[in-house]
Amino acid sequence: MSSRGSTRRRIEPQSGDPFSPSREFPIRCVVRAHSAQTEVQVHSHPWAQMVFSEHGTVRVQADRKMFTVPPWSAVWIPAGTLHLAVVAQEATLIAVHLLCDPGGRRDQDGWRVCQVLQVRPLLRELVKAICEDERGALPSERYASVVELVMIELRTAPRVALGVSMPEDKRLRSVCDAFLADARQDRALAEVASGAGASVSTIHRLFQSELGCSFAGWRKQVLLARAFALAAEGSSVSQIAMDLGYSSVSSFSYMVTQMLGLPPSKVLGRQR
Repeated sequence: MSSRGSTRRRIEPQSGDPFSPSREFPIRCVVRAHSAQTEVQVHSHPWAQMVFSEHGTVRVQADRKMFTVPPWSAVWIPAGTLHLAVVAQEATLIAVHLLCDPGGRRDQDGWRVCQVLQVRPLLRELVKAICEDERGALPSERYASVVELVMIELRTAPRVALGVSMPEDKRLRSVCDAFLADARQDRALAEVASGAGASVSTIHRLFQSELGCSFAGWRKQVLLARAFALAAEGSSVSQIAMDLGYSSVSSFSYMVTQMLGLPPSKVLGRQR
């Protein structure tokens, strides 16, 4: 799993007993402030993990996917999964370490894949309560009750389709990284393909063989993820459409409605 950008500040993940979940403390929390352009290097844990930000947008790369995560959502990372996190803007990351999967309406296999979950206000406050309770030396009745509520909230948390598949091929990976770094509808594929040393026809073929989708379909996923992040930062629908290189708000609205079945005013406006 590689990353690009020589200006990034690379740091090691926090590890050790204080952050390891146990039978006494089945949920542990790690809260860490990061400056812009920080990368938490590739690592894995023997336990499941949920990562979200208190403010700012973070990218998590895991399981051959890139997840662009605004503050109202979190990436679920199964135990043993290699992953890295990239913080584009200044942000505070909260990593929730869980001794076991929440179970519930998702079958067992449903918790064995990386996915994005919506972090509703109650879940966010419960996690904060666990962070506060961990300052004590022993588990408390309050801690046990909060843990139980966290598991219930996780079992019922809506999934959010924000995962963007990433390829193994170096040429295609170069193209994908370029679009992730500057996600715009009006960027010409020929320009980016040339920088990767490949023809447009070769890139189209690699998208089908490597990722099983068209370039246009993959780019829509990238644009949608970026739109959610911009909405979380306070941008209006018209500002988002402009930032993403759409010729009009209506064409941007058509893309969002096509992808999600709802107009951007319904799925983006409420995130600000």
